[in-house]
Amino acid sequence: MHLKRNPLLLPAFLLLIGMQQPACPQSFDRIKAEVEEFTLANGMKFIVLERHQAPVVSFHVYADVGSANESYGITGISHLLEHMAFKGTRVVGTTDCEAETALFPRMDELYGKLTGEKLKTEPDTALIARYAKEFEGLCEQAKQYVINNEFFDMLLEQGDAGINAYTGADATHYVNSLPSNRLEFWMSMTSDRFFNPVFREFYKEKDVVMEERRLALETRPIGRLIEDFLAATFKAHPYHHSVVGHMSDLERITRRDVERYFSANYGPSNLTVAIVGDVNADEVREMARLYFERIPGGTRPEPVRTVEPEQWGEKHIKVSAQSQPVLIVGYHRPSARHQDHQALEALANIIGQGRSCRLYEVLVKESKIAAATGCFNGFPGDKFPNLIAFYAFSTPGRTSGECLELIDREIEKIKQESVTDEELRKFKRSTVKDLIDGMKSDPDMAYQLTYHDVVLGDWRLLFDGIAKVEAITAEDIKRVANQYLVAGSRTIGEIIPEETAD
Repeated sequence: MHLKRNPLLLPAFLLLIGMQQPACPQSFDRIKAEVEEFTLANGMKFIVLERHQAPVVSFHVYADVGSANESYGITGISHLLEHMAFKGTRVVGTTDCEAETALFPRMDELYGKLTGEKLKTEPDTALIARYAKEFEGLCEQAKQYVINNEFFDMLLEQGDAGINAYTGADATHYVNSLPSNRLEFWMSMTSDRFFNPVFREFYKEKDVVMEERRLALETRPIGRLIEDFLAATFKAHPYHHSVVGHMSDLERITRRDVERYFSANYGPSNLTVAIVGDVNADEVREMARLYFERIPGGTRPEPVRTVEPEQWGEKHIKVSAQSQPVLIVGYHRPSARHQDHQALEALANIIGQGRSCRLYEVLVKESKIAAATGCFNGFPGDKFPNLIAFYAFSTPGRTSGECLELIDREIEKIKQESVTDEELRKFKRSTVKDLIDGMKSDPDMAYQLTYHDVVLGDWRLLFDGIAKVEAITAEDIKRVANQYLVAGSRTIGEIIPEETAD
């Protein structure tokens, strides 16, 4: 998310910039005390923060389901379902829902026959053509009832300046920002979205998602590298497949698969909503009961069972492509809930984030063997044990091997010497600023509240972040570097330019 402004925090912010004293606890305690939460009878949780500086309100629905919840055969379904969530409901997006949905069973049947015939050892081309013609005819019939983009357009017409959705490894997010007098409109639209979804134009949208995969992964060297890198790094945990999914799964996922997946993962007990802005919490509670309690409750989906086992030795993968040399080196690390998370954040920042980090100084400015370098931490998600990873794009005539040698050297320095006092102070200053900036805007505060509640276990932990950053020591950073940046548990991925590939 992109973090913006909250005027309530400016006094604390001015104190924190200079780091003359610890964070002003009164400011955070006051804001924390203003947050209200309630859970509906069906298990759906709401977190509300009143802010009356402007007549707007931001909404963040955090669906606790992402690509890590997918199994073999349906990879990419979380992202596909996010696309389908904009297709409307039984009352939005259609001129005649009964006539439209009456065509769906035969469409699904024909699609199954069509794909099944294509997979045969000796497919009947005449039969395929007949199925395809009838299937396309039914799609055209259904299309006549569709009001294109009506769900999206209705929100825009009511002033939604932040309508968005995105899917990650851990979750699927639905975002809106509306004038505060459109609170009930949002309640009506969003509850209908989760109560009466209609997965219309399903096969058309599958084609859109498959094209996204082609453009984002299959035709881009970096996309191909990342996909193969994750597949090699995670041998058991579902972090090993990309959010967009495998092409063969996307081709064969059915509407019924999506309906089952929605039913299993979009129950109210698996949804957390943050509402921040010019609202009255009591009014929000009453409206939420009216609109959202009509959604039947149920049990939460079964959590991911698989825990990534210990890696038994260094892995090395190479992707041949028309590209400059690219290197990525990933080390296993625990989830964001682990006590070492903040020290790993400091390690990642000091060694590989920003133009004053160690890797940029050494690889880009001094040796000039890399055009770009950096580090990302908590990849591809935070909820489960994940990766801290370093990357470098070699300059012409230089190699990934040279980059790896210098990256290893800088890691070894931290293992032996830790970081300097100035590096640690700088990290704390910038991180504290980022934490406060992260509370400044209503949309970003809404995201932070849902993230902390679902991933870290309690939205109140958001207000403890500065104290945790301040508690980090140089010894903590040295310890986690020695504990986690171990060659035997790392994976190295490279793009090898085609003309030099082995």
